[in-house]
Amino acid sequence: MSNTIVVVGAGVIGLTSALLLAKEDNSVTVVGKHMPGDYDAEYASPWAGANVIPLSTEEGSRWERRTWVALKKLTEENPEAGIHFQTTHILRRDIDMARDASGFSNHFYQHNPWYKSIFNNFRDNSSSELAPGYDSGFQYQGVCINTAIYLPWLLGQCLKHGVVVKRGKLRNINEAKFLSHTGRTANIIVNATGLGSLKLGGVEDSTMAPSRGQIVVVRNETPKNFPLLMCSSPLDGSGEEIYAMQRAAGGGTILGGTYDIGNWNSQPDPNTALRIMQRIVDLCPDIAGGKGIAGLDIVRHGVGFRPWRREGLRLEEEKLDDQTWSWVAHLRDLSPIVKVSSH
Repeated sequence: MSNTIVVVGAGVIGLTSALLLAKEDNSVTVVGKHMPGDYDAEYASPWAGANVIPLSTEEGSRWERRTWVALKKLTEENPEAGIHFQTTHILRRDIDMARDASGFSNHFYQHNPWYKSIFNNFRDNSSSELAPGYDSGFQYQGVCINTAIYLPWLLGQCLKHGVVVKRGKLRNINEAKFLSHTGRTANIIVNATGLGSLKLGGVEDSTMAPSRGQIVVVRNETPKNFPLLMCSSPLDGSGEEIYAMQRAAGGGTILGGTYDIGNWNSQPDPNTALRIMQRIVDLCPDIAGGKGIAGLDIVRHGVGFRPWRREGLRLEEEKLDDQTWSWVAHLRDLSPIVKVSSH
């Protein structure tokens, strides 16, 4: 039985959900405040690097395991999506691991991680391969996504499969029931509003908050020894990170960054930007030709609000009335696995 579905939100989760649902012969409408091509701090997707970093415990890893299979296949078969394979290097310091023994980053930086079995070419690094000041590290074949290409590609795939896309802002999730392009009342609503769920009527998830991410986009290419680099937390600022990733298809290199929970400042902070750039050129002098920050060719500075949730991942359904069910999809995955059934 075909469902009448309205997806609220046109970020990577909303568009991917819409595409997968449309492939199952459902009637799908997407309604979003922001669309591919927009740059707004509230619209997190275009600011993403983006890469694959498993943050779950092994017990909670089923979505990430399934997502990687789909993303790997997409990278192999659809080069026009703007994704390329890239060796990911992870560097860690013992002091950071002790300080964040129970935090989210420990699941990613841990020794002998569960995800070593899903990535190709996983291996620990020798001491000679580490950057100065780091105690250990490892590498694996991951991906880097040029979101400036990937989001429009997703939108195009949605249109190809009959999805109708509308720009709009909802005050209450119940409004989505009447926004299907078919004129029928939606029997399924997918809430993929991310941070919008904090204030969206009928949802108002008070556990949501922004995780402010500030980045610098440069034209420089990452060095061959560290094509995609992520490091455990710097010592000179809580809520800050060190990473560099070269996007596919000429998308520039993303330098970061911050993970500042609860910060609503949508404007780049110049002092933070200087720290981001200085850390990278200190770790990888070759990225700037040995010229320090002066050797970086800056494209733009940016800020995006990751949709952080205190209780973690949320994937559940709720009956709104006798006609309509609401699905909440608050995921980190770039390719959420969606299964449809009629109610």
